[in-house]
Amino acid sequence: MAADPEVAGTRAQGRGARLFTWEEVARRSGREERWLVIERKVYDISDFARRHPGGSRVISHYAGQDATDPFVAFHSDKALVGKYMSSLLIGQLSPEQPSFEPTKNEALTREFRELQAAVERMGLMRSNHLFFLLCLLHILLLDVAAWLTLRVFGTSLAPFLLCAVLLSVVQAQAGWLQHDFGHLSVFSTSALNHLLHHFVIGHLKGAPASWWNHMHFQHHAKPNCFRKDPDINMHPFFFALGKVLSVELGKQKKKYMPYNHQHKYFFLIGPPALLPLYFQWYIFYFVIQRKKWVDLFWMLTFYARLSLTYVPLLGLGGFLGLFFIVRFLESNWFVWVTQMNHIPMHIDHDRNVDWVSTQLQATCNVEQSFFNDWFSGHLNFQIEHHLFPRMPRHNYHKVAPLVQSLCARHGVEYQSKPLLAAFADIVHSLKESGQLWLDAYLHQ
Repeated sequence: MAADPEVAGTRAQGRGARLFTWEEVARRSGREERWLVIERKVYDISDFARRHPGGSRVISHYAGQDATDPFVAFHSDKALVGKYMSSLLIGQLSPEQPSFEPTKNEALTREFRELQAAVERMGLMRSNHLFFLLCLLHILLLDVAAWLTLRVFGTSLAPFLLCAVLLSVVQAQAGWLQHDFGHLSVFSTSALNHLLHHFVIGHLKGAPASWWNHMHFQHHAKPNCFRKDPDINMHPFFFALGKVLSVELGKQKKKYMPYNHQHKYFFLIGPPALLPLYFQWYIFYFVIQRKKWVDLFWMLTFYARLSLTYVPLLGLGGFLGLFFIVRFLESNWFVWVTQMNHIPMHIDHDRNVDWVSTQLQATCNVEQSFFNDWFSGHLNFQIEHHLFPRMPRHNYHKVAPLVQSLCARHGVEYQSKPLLAAFADIVHSLKESGQLWLDAYLHQ
């Protein structure tokens, strides 16, 4: 669709030049034209999407829709963002247009916005810097302990395996900490968060911050939405995910894998393989293909540091073996923790429901305990994290009762389960969706 010349002209005329309906906005969701609504104001992001600091895809996922709540959730510095937005404003909704699209729960959204304001007043968006300092220090101490294990006790099997376990803990915990910096939830200024994000994900883990931003913000914008959430991109080529998509795949007579056995082969190509066999090489392709040279520099400092500290002790072969074992252990840890909150939940195409419903139907919690909090980097509070993605994780447990009350008043299911039950539900859901696919494939 060619750009509307009348609309292009009104952009230069200033604020309030035109009035629009929701239907007009909804039609601008393709490749040529992309509009979205924030607080009843209509913005044309067609050209800006490519320059969007958070990535073109995450903002484009809301093209044709109201983006008020994700805008508030993701952006801390509204004044800075306003400088970008003023040139994109092309009008506003007509006075007779409702403030909410018909697919969204108005009462729930209004009360959630009140809760957001209350959370700000309670100071729950402010971080405890000492907490995050201790998180970083415990990672660095474990990193040193891993090297000292080989240096002091030698390179026989027992200290070698202990070193691998310690390094796996370092990698997993650094993964949770880089997640904090990536969400801008530690410091009040974005620059400090970005700097520490590069240090933790790049120097401590050997991965690019730009890749994480590109993938993870899409996941938060539209969790479990097919073709919008990259975390479920393994559907349909490896797994049939969710009841709706699995039946749809079966009716289309598509079979890329024997999905009725996916709950079995998940143990082979899921937790053990994701990091060592996929992410490990893809992250280099990503930074080189997109020319992210700063990320590549930080990544190379990780591999240089690791090589300089372990090759002299183990030799090149021993070092490569250690590295593979660490990635293998970390991969199992990472996949089970990150998938327990999402794979068993509702997976579908984007139905453009409200922010709270979008997050609650795609996420669940795992019961709180000191171990669960540490083991998952507080992502056992996945619901609270998705509703308030910039909230420091040490405050999740404080806002959780308020979120539960909100859900209870509006009949929204709030799921929380034991850790092992959450792990088991991944397998159970894969078995169920695989069977749904088979029934549709054979009989519909």
